[in-house]
Amino acid sequence: MPNLVRMGKRVSLKDIAAKVGVSTALVSYVINGLEKEKRVGPEIVKKIREVARELNYKPNQIARSLRKGSTNTIGLIVADIANPFFGQLARIIEDEAARHHYTVIIGSSDENCVKSAALIEALLDRQVDGFIIVPSEGCNASIETLVQREVPVVLVDRFLPDVNANYIVLDNFKATYEAVTHFVAKGCERIAFVAYQSSLVHMQERIRGYRQAMKDHQLEEAIQVKELLYNHAKDFMDNGVSELLTGNQKPDALLFATNALSISGLYAIKNHNIKVPEDMAVIGFDGNEVFDFFYSPLTYIEQPIDQMGKESVRILMEQIKGNHQTVQIELQHRLIQRQSCG
Repeated sequence: MPNLVRMGKRVSLKDIAAKVGVSTALVSYVINGLEKEKRVGPEIVKKIREVARELNYKPNQIARSLRKGSTNTIGLIVADIANPFFGQLARIIEDEAARHHYTVIIGSSDENCVKSAALIEALLDRQVDGFIIVPSEGCNASIETLVQREVPVVLVDRFLPDVNANYIVLDNFKATYEAVTHFVAKGCERIAFVAYQSSLVHMQERIRGYRQAMKDHQLEEAIQVKELLYNHAKDFMDNGVSELLTGNQKPDALLFATNALSISGLYAIKNHNIKVPEDMAVIGFDGNEVFDFFYSPLTYIEQPIDQMGKESVRILMEQIKGNHQTVQIELQHRLIQRQSCG
């Protein structure tokens, strides 16, 4: 029998029907799994499937999505895909979504609300079934629009107090509170905190936890918070550490508010020939392979990133299925104790 499909032409149901010698409708029933409902004989079903494989038939996903009203895709927007924390989170979400037969389209906002809004619009144009978003500062309006339009959305790592959206985050207050308490238990009294200059609630909660712990341990006079601009943090970290070291109260401990700040902070400490933990104790936020190469392995606050990623997908799947109950979860950290605090 001559080849009915020209090179480069997409194989259609009509092509399969012509080769098998049945109607296009009958082929459609089999391809869409309706053979039992339409009482198609097993021999014909077998033949249609064999020919479909032989011709390398690929379903038209766009047409199928229009029929189903679903594209089986999720839009994931993270703050910075170059940050190991968000890279790992994206991988966990991607793997978990695949278990539900969903594909993830990933975008990075670079902590820019304009870029975040543009990514949301682009993903809506692609008709994603829902969103998992690490919100950027100032993006309340675009997230609120998704909620009002009843587009399934889950915020992860951060939440927006003024937007009634689903979220799964860390108890950031408790995390930094325990870190300060650990420093105090090691004999530290002049504990400084390096954070980003941001109105986002997760950063404000980390600062609040630090301040409250310092007050509760009667160290209120020693409070020092150094806030760096996100886009220039790496450039100004060295100056920030210098200012702390030359101030009236030279710290005997440094707490870093994020993974990226921890990494650039370790470089600054090395550049200033500070010995850890002899001269200064250090605690970072989130683990990183880079920490293993530092001569004094870093004590750090570990977020339950695996649970965070899997739960965000679970909540989103429930929303996509039509469960519109708002779910807001706060997870707990672990303090991984290594050598940087003595």
